[in-house]
Amino acid sequence: MATDTLASPASLSESQTRVFKNYIDGEWVESSTGETFENRNPADTRDLVGIFQKSAREDVNTAVEAAKRAFQKWRLVPAPRRAETVFRAAEILIERKEDYARDMTREMGKVLAETRGDVQEAIDAAYYNAGEGRRLFGPTVPSEMPNKFAMAVRQPIGVCGMITPWNFPMAISSWKLLPAIVCGNTCVIKPISSVRWPMPGCPRA
Repeated sequence: MATDTLASPASLSESQTRVFKNYIDGEWVESSTGETFENRNPADTRDLVGIFQKSAREDVNTAVEAAKRAFQKWRLVPAPRRAETVFRAAEILIERKEDYARDMTREMGKVLAETRGDVQEAIDAAYYNAGEGRRLFGPTVPSEMPNKFAMAVRQPIGVCGMITPWNFPMAISSWKLLPAIVCGNTCVIKPISSVRWPMPGCPRA
């Protein structure tokens, strides 16, 4: 059963520290700069959450080009099939909800009740948008010409660039990413790099 407190962080050796890479074109890759940065628990800076890539313009361009190539196939997948992928994502989020909530608490300092809610919002958004895969209706209207009708067919627009803030990292990402995916677009998404206290205009209690 889930508890409402985090255990004191264990001292991790350098070899145990998780190194996170950029996910581009179906692979986890290092940044073009070869540089990284640390992300530490704001409540206990001895706790190193992980090492992240310090990316640059070249990495963004590589990700965008990969998303453009993926778009050529993804846009042709029927919307109900695209929605099935999002539905499976919801199932994975449910299975890993507690792990994700605890990771977010370590990373940016929200209490567990808040981060659990953050994951739940992503779960709800995934199920909702999965349903939208069968509801991408276009209007059909009368025509001024006899024996004809006018209709609108919804089409994806291409690659979407997305940047999300620190305060609801999973919920806000899901609000942006999932509708775009179901509608047939591809996405390049960048979460905030890290959280450093005190935030401007937000004194720490």
